[in-house]
Amino acid sequence: DDMGYADLGCYGSKDISTPHIDSIARGGVRLTDCYSNGPVCTPTRCGLMTGRYQQRYGLEWALGPGQKGYGLEPHNTTIATMLKRAGYKTAMFGKWHLGYEPEFGPNRHGFETFAGLLSGNVDHYSHKEINDEEDWYEDTKPVKVDGYSTELIRDRAVKFIDAQSEATSFFLYLPFNAVHWPFQAPARPGDVRTRPTWFEGTRKDDYKPMLEAVDGAVGAVLAALERKGFTRNTLVIFTNDNGGERLSDNRPFFHHKATLWEGGIRVAGIVKWPSVLPAGKTSKQAAMSMDFTATIAEACGVNGEGFDGMSLLPVLKGEKAEVPRTFFWRINRADRVQRACRKGNWKWIAGGEFEQLYDLSKDLGERVNVSWKHPEVTRELSKLYAEWEEMLKKNPPPKV
Repeated sequence: DDMGYADLGCYGSKDISTPHIDSIARGGVRLTDCYSNGPVCTPTRCGLMTGRYQQRYGLEWALGPGQKGYGLEPHNTTIATMLKRAGYKTAMFGKWHLGYEPEFGPNRHGFETFAGLLSGNVDHYSHKEINDEEDWYEDTKPVKVDGYSTELIRDRAVKFIDAQSEATSFFLYLPFNAVHWPFQAPARPGDVRTRPTWFEGTRKDDYKPMLEAVDGAVGAVLAALERKGFTRNTLVIFTNDNGGERLSDNRPFFHHKATLWEGGIRVAGIVKWPSVLPAGKTSKQAAMSMDFTATIAEACGVNGEGFDGMSLLPVLKGEKAEVPRTFFWRINRADRVQRACRKGNWKWIAGGEFEQLYDLSKDLGERVNVSWKHPEVTRELSKLYAEWEEMLKKNPPPKV
């Protein structure tokens, strides 16, 4: 949650140790051109759950603290719904952020078991939001728990895996709320935050140990899979919800979370499936959060018609060449309006009075605007973006 592109060892980190997450990359395929569906939490999680652009569901920005009466409607099909219908055991431990009320919650979207937070962020020890409301749930019931959020999520995930048998197929969604603020390191239970201290912290003393705790939790999950003999036939995907915030390292990209420059939407994407995918490979296949949904659906043999994303399996297996992609993003807010389209190596971004074009094959940092030099490409991507918006208006999500 809010992790920077260069915060993992396998993506170039020099100051944070992530051996367990790096091991997923060594045993699988690491994507260099992976994007989040949105520049903040809620929209990307919607895209990941549904396999479709979040604009189809009206979930284009992060739900605010205590924001009620709004979320992912229960008639919409999620990947968990599909897998549950196909006989998979389904569980989620961690951050939901797709609606507070039970009708919008994980249990109404295919998850048989849920424990975690419904909001965007909580104190990692008190499990309260910035507005002082309690936010930790066991299925649909609020509960009081003691412990550091990353460790609570870790322990529930390991317990769930240990309870599975060889004959069971399962889907485990594990969205850690770290490294999102409040920036609180593990093993400091006295460091409880309130509104005045909510955003305090440093990379070295807070952010670094937070991410290393997530890495340790990932290691515990991988160890549980190995202990149960599940490793070879388990598809493991690691990604994050948007570009990093101010304590993150988004290099070599420009800007950060909540913008449509690469620093706000380029994320880690690692896929491991030992019995199917090659190990230690890197792919430049352009991908988006919703592609993981389609990938899971194909891997599990469930009907995924209607996805905006595509399955990455043929490319990651080496059976198919990299597929040219065109992606779209938008921000519609009073304080920020941005539009973006990536087609091939071209990236178009516009907002207010500016319009920019970048060649990402030469300019990953988006520092040299070449719209004046390639007006035909600028017009093409702008037109494609306009057509995408028209498509969204004509194709509302199906009701099931």
